[in-house]
Amino acid sequence: MIAEPNDTAGVLAPPPIIFGVPLAAGLIADYVHRLPLYSERIVLWAGIGLGLAGLALIAAGSLALTRAHTAVIPYHPTTAIVSSGPFRFSRNPLYLGFVLIYIGASIAANTFWPLPLLPLAIVVMQRGVIHREERYLARKFGEEYLAYQSRVRRWI
Repeated sequence: MIAEPNDTAGVLAPPPIIFGVPLAAGLIADYVHRLPLYSERIVLWAGIGLGLAGLALIAAGSLALTRAHTAVIPYHPTTAIVSSGPFRFSRNPLYLGFVLIYIGASIAANTFWPLPLLPLAIVVMQRGVIHREERYLARKFGEEYLAYQSRVRRWI
């Protein structure tokens, strides 16, 4: 598939920013008014484990996109529908990875404050990124994308 000028989904903002801003706000709120999740050191390791799982999911998804010779960055044209690697079970494994990193960072920092802000980040992702990407992919790839969409769930 040949990319045309302006051949992108037109996403609202980079996904790391969409997740990073509320996470940073929550960490700042924790600095102002400490509200720990749990007093044991185990939360640090649980958070690190979730964060590493998220990084692994992002790496596996990025590798699958790279092997298919299509863009990892949502501001670049998509040239293929990828259904290998983590794209077999999620249409958005990279975004799912960001969610795991977000939760892991909150747990590792032993703070409650970022967690109530996570649904806000997910709603912004749904409306400002994922829905735009889905419309773009359906328009660009037609039946191929619609068939993939019917087989694989959006998140998990």
